[in-house]
Amino acid sequence: MDFDLPADLEEYRKQVREFSLREFTEETAMMHDIKEKYPDELRKKALESGIIDFSNPWKTMLGIEEMCRVDPGLGISATVPYFGAEILMLHGSDYLREKYLSKVATGKMMMGLGVTEPGGGSDVAGLKTSAKKSGNHYILNGSKMFITNGGIADFFVTLVRTAEPDVPSKRHRGLSVLVVERNFKGFSSNKLTGKLGVRATNTAELIFDNVEIPQENLVGEEGKGFYYVMEFFNISRVFVAAQSVGIAQGALDMVTEYLSSQEKKGVPVSEELKFKLSEMATRTEASRLLMYKAASYLFNYKPNPTITSMAKGYASETAAFCAETAMEVTGMTGLSTKLERFFRDSKIMEIWEGTSEVEKIVISRMMMRGDSSE
Repeated sequence: MDFDLPADLEEYRKQVREFSLREFTEETAMMHDIKEKYPDELRKKALESGIIDFSNPWKTMLGIEEMCRVDPGLGISATVPYFGAEILMLHGSDYLREKYLSKVATGKMMMGLGVTEPGGGSDVAGLKTSAKKSGNHYILNGSKMFITNGGIADFFVTLVRTAEPDVPSKRHRGLSVLVVERNFKGFSSNKLTGKLGVRATNTAELIFDNVEIPQENLVGEEGKGFYYVMEFFNISRVFVAAQSVGIAQGALDMVTEYLSSQEKKGVPVSEELKFKLSEMATRTEASRLLMYKAASYLFNYKPNPTITSMAKGYASETAAFCAETAMEVTGMTGLSTKLERFFRDSKIMEIWEGTSEVEKIVISRMMMRGDSSE
């Protein structure tokens, strides 16, 4: 078993890191964090430089990791314009892929994913947004909450209810996916501010008031929407693991640099602090290896939901652990550096794409069903 990445991927990782260190300056990161402003200029630079490369999923994963290692808010912002693209890739018609996805790939459009609803949280099957068929259109009513790119995306891949479940206990039935454009009459959005972290991303509430959606904007088949979204989450959780590993590695980098500088100044570093550094390093490396294993299954077209949930769940908790431990080790010094942002940004890792509790439910359910992690 070879744990070394191919030379081309290592070279790509190096290119992304160089780009991130050059473009994600502290001044830029602080400004977008304080103003809660989306860094569109960085999105364009990333596309122009070629470091946003979705032709190879390994590059996508490594790119996310390296960008988040330098700054999570800016790193996530550079890649979220494509959030939800896999649903259109896998299930969208040629018409939808040409009309929407081709423009996203070239940077002419930004997209979003509309799943979460007010009061819904992790209960995806309990959504209330409905779309009723009327002639050659769907009439959409309802709302979505905490939607990434909600105030800036040109269109949204949106999960809606098109039929009541045939069995009351099977609420996941009757859900479908529609592509909703921002410029459709009856669509509006409200930007959400005051977030704990990842403030450089744009987050908003979406409101649908009798929005007419052309029937050709149906993705795949009616009633299959829940399965499409769950399939997508099994893909995106690997990339959230990459965000988490990047945050953990970034925090580890800062602690290593801080303790090394203390020793050079002649300040003794206690065993307790060395133990903390060792645990951060070990958990970060374990998270990375879990992520690689999940990716190896997924990118070879045989996804393993057990391993995927393990990777996302463990890596997200590691990100929060490393950021918090780094703050404890560096004390007041850390409060006045970018580590403060890492600390705030890390918490969302345990929430989006399935909370840590949801991941544990998935793992236990799969294990008890006989679907092992092998």
